[in-house]
Amino acid sequence: MEVIPAIDLLDGTIVRLFQGDFEQVTQYIRDPIELAKRYADAGARRLHVVDLDGARTGEGTNLPIIERLAKLDIEVQAGGGIRDAMRLRRLLDAGVTRSVIGSVAIKQPELVTTWLAEFGADAIILAVDVQVGDDGEPELLTDGWLKGSGKSLWPVVDHYLANGATEFLCTDIAKDGTLQGPNLDLYRSCVERYPDAQFIASGGVSSAADLDALAATGVTRVVTGKALLDGRLTVEEISRFSRGA
Repeated sequence: MEVIPAIDLLDGTIVRLFQGDFEQVTQYIRDPIELAKRYADAGARRLHVVDLDGARTGEGTNLPIIERLAKLDIEVQAGGGIRDAMRLRRLLDAGVTRSVIGSVAIKQPELVTTWLAEFGADAIILAVDVQVGDDGEPELLTDGWLKGSGKSLWPVVDHYLANGATEFLCTDIAKDGTLQGPNLDLYRSCVERYPDAQFIASGGVSSAADLDALAATGVTRVVTGKALLDGRLTVEEISRFSRGA
């Protein structure tokens, strides 16, 4: 399993949201470029970047920073408000290795299917953000996690796998930014249902023990942001999940 450090950008600064809520923001006085270099020096192969301004407005406000990050010795996967092929292309032209597609993938699957064909599956990660109901069914949310889609995770993954997608970033929104531990049952179900797909777990990581538990589920990768920023997880602890480890 590979650990991918996360950097969320709002107005050019590093922040973390609690369960995606823009009213619950923690700001970190860190330089994004220097922090990314630190993660790269620790052996991280990928960096996960979210343009939160883009998520809110659809505009690539933080694109200049993302361009600088993409020039470092680390692959960048980035998302936040990608709603059309032009913005997707701009990110890839900026040096981003993989664009993360969220709400539009749930609301307009036919459109995103054409993007898979045009840009290639290796250039796109499908973000599937879920809220697990009392019945255990993972419902997909859209629009910054504000709206329920009425769609279950499973048929959406089925559709995209049948159309060439290979990698899915799966977030349990109840866990995101909480440091309460990841939803291990969700990721076990993902891996059991789709052993040939690559799942990136996201949300809830608070310690190295959580990384070990996630590795045991069989997920390919895990994104973690707040635990690293708050010092609950160190770069030394994630290094064993990095290059050659």
